[in-house]
Amino acid sequence: MDITQRIGRRLHELRSAAGLSLDALAQKSGVSRSNISLIERGQSSPTAVVLDKLSSALGVSVASMFEVGPPPAAPSPLARVADQPVWSDPASGYVRRNVSPAGVSPLQLVDVVFPAGQRVAFETSERDADIHQLVWMIDGVMEIAHGSEQWELNPGDCLAMRLDAPIRFHNPGSKPARYLVALTGARP
Repeated sequence: MDITQRIGRRLHELRSAAGLSLDALAQKSGVSRSNISLIERGQSSPTAVVLDKLSSALGVSVASMFEVGPPPAAPSPLARVADQPVWSDPASGYVRRNVSPAGVSPLQLVDVVFPAGQRVAFETSERDADIHQLVWMIDGVMEIAHGSEQWELNPGDCLAMRLDAPIRFHNPGSKPARYLVALTGARP
């Protein structure tokens, strides 16, 4: 199953588990009913901004949008790199890889490679879950704004934030930036 189908299946699972119709999720997320339907059928790859709106409306992290089905009765504590879901944002070209094993820990790790000069703005701020994230810079530089505060992160810097305000990411550098995101508090 390719990543677009995986996201679609997961979105349908989460929407069904929440007892939401397509119309109800559209109203709650601000994403059109037709776009949600296309995503669920694996016919459209959502942008990072759309994934953020949908995950926020469903009370989960964006990272959980890449997990399919309930974790097995005895989930493996090992996530081999070949089995880790990789997704690229069609709008900005940033690439995210879910590193952590599904269903084993309340901590989720995501490896991100962000192209030079690109920007992504997540405007959602209200979430049903209290989600905390750390962004640890590995290579390059990123400007990150959380609400009205802004920071420039260089290799080795680590920024802690709650997902409770709009967040903007910008790579002002001339080469791709790479960072690790650690999330906790999201419902599995």
